[in-house]
Amino acid sequence: MAGHVQSKPTSLQTASRRGTEDAPWVKWTLISIGLVFALVFLLLPLLNVFFQAFAKGWSVYIASLTDPDSWSAIRLTLIVAVISVPLNLVFGLAAAWAIAKFEFRGKSLLITVIDLPFAVSPVVSGLMFVLLFGMQGYFGQWLDDHNIKIIFAVPGIVLATIFVTFPFVARELIPVMQATGSEQEQAALTLGASGWQTFWHVTLPSVKWGLLYGVILCNARAMGEFGAVSVVSGHITGQTDTMPLRVQKLYEGYGTTEAAFAVASLLALLALLTLGIKTWVEWKTQRAYDQAQRAVADLKSEI
Repeated sequence: MAGHVQSKPTSLQTASRRGTEDAPWVKWTLISIGLVFALVFLLLPLLNVFFQAFAKGWSVYIASLTDPDSWSAIRLTLIVAVISVPLNLVFGLAAAWAIAKFEFRGKSLLITVIDLPFAVSPVVSGLMFVLLFGMQGYFGQWLDDHNIKIIFAVPGIVLATIFVTFPFVARELIPVMQATGSEQEQAALTLGASGWQTFWHVTLPSVKWGLLYGVILCNARAMGEFGAVSVVSGHITGQTDTMPLRVQKLYEGYGTTEAAFAVASLLALLALLTLGIKTWVEWKTQRAYDQAQRAVADLKSEI
């Protein structure tokens, strides 16, 4: 009788499992479609970039990258990233801390403002800066009188890059800080820790992987941004061309195709490096989460 009673749940579980599982051909069809799309639209174009870049040999590749105008574009891209990423890190950390830890009037408005660059086209954002700081803009005449140049100069490129990369750090940190809660900070303050001590020794270690993940995404977008930078840069060769703009200019006939692919391959290498770091951060984050889950499970078993 007992054996008969136990057989019913087993049969029900089997039926339920069969109802939620797909046939093998469905699974392999979906996997094949995903692999084909990844091969055709991602892997093959990427391999073609490197093939074209090295088509005429290593010496031509190095010469293309060391060309003064291309080197200037590489240097400017790195400078813009070095400026914009730390600024977005500071803002994202402050905004995420305020949103996750406090309740205040205008909180929903702040969240909306953070998401604004996701809703606005990069070209439109670049045009906004032209309308503000260009010669015919609201502040154009005042800037010209004081010999301050923003549009068609490095400051305009930095501003446009900061705008398009604005949400990445904050958006990664907000859910992490909300998940950790504020109990640890409150305990530290109760024990006599100052605000900065609480931040450095409690808050920052608990969100370090989310912070690093946001910085990686922010840096990737900063180096690869084209639309907003194209509007505010003026395309001045050797002065305001970033790497994406330099690739376009070389490919459209201002240089050789090999040079265009050489700069593009360097940009692709930076993207692959970013992807590798991103994957490592995801692995570390998941590992830390699994360790925390195991610790909680062990604690519950001991209780």
